[in-house]
Amino acid sequence: MSVLQGIIDTYAQFFDLDMWGRVLTDPVSWGLIGTLIILEGLLSADNALVLAVMVKHLPPEKRKKALFYGLIGAYVFRFIAIGIGVYLIELWWVKVLGAGYLAWLSIKYFIDKQKGGEDEGEEEAEGINQKGLLIRMFGTFWGTVASVELMDIAFSVDSVLAAFGVSNEVWVLLVGGMLGVLMMRGVAGVFLTLIDKVPELETSAYILILIISVKMFLGVFDIHIESLYFFIILLLTFGATFIVHFMNKNKEGSKERNS
Repeated sequence: MSVLQGIIDTYAQFFDLDMWGRVLTDPVSWGLIGTLIILEGLLSADNALVLAVMVKHLPPEKRKKALFYGLIGAYVFRFIAIGIGVYLIELWWVKVLGAGYLAWLSIKYFIDKQKGGEDEGEEEAEGINQKGLLIRMFGTFWGTVASVELMDIAFSVDSVLAAFGVSNEVWVLLVGGMLGVLMMRGVAGVFLTLIDKVPELETSAYILILIISVKMFLGVFDIHIESLYFFIILLLTFGATFIVHFMNKNKEGSKERNS
């Protein structure tokens, strides 16, 4: 009963106007929300394109509907995941598992990068198997919606875990997560263009994931980094990214002039 009560108390915070006021008037909270949105965009920019390919077999007028219904489902999943997660993340073993998973994501990225990278999402880019189980069960349109929803949930797991490493404030997580989903769908192209122009940003995103993993793991031992200091670390990481980018660009320019 205590578990159920804890989850109910967490959801009750969604409707706490005092907490609304504290979070929405706190500059550090907005900084953390902005960080969650940027992380979502950097980590999930290509996912939106995968979803677009998944609905390409539908008539044009039904493609937007399928993506819209999938978006609603993504919001419902975020609401449920954040509500339950805020309670569960207080359990030490959940923190250990979450920190371990985030660390694995980051380390795997650098291993793949060392090997020359992998074309992620290649299999999905071929589109949905129109003879698949979901299509046979629910028909072409609703089967596609179900497929998009499942893919949305799969994409969201990484982002939700990373969000819990950034903050435990319910409204920071909720606002950041909801805006992040919208950013993933609405301006995926902007983030893809940004990554093309500043490729170091993708690497920085995974460095941040590793930092978030360490922060989450330290929480197991009641070692907590204040939100302000953590936000400063994030700003320094992004600042260093652009410095490295311009240094690399200058080196490339020097090589071209000398060749």
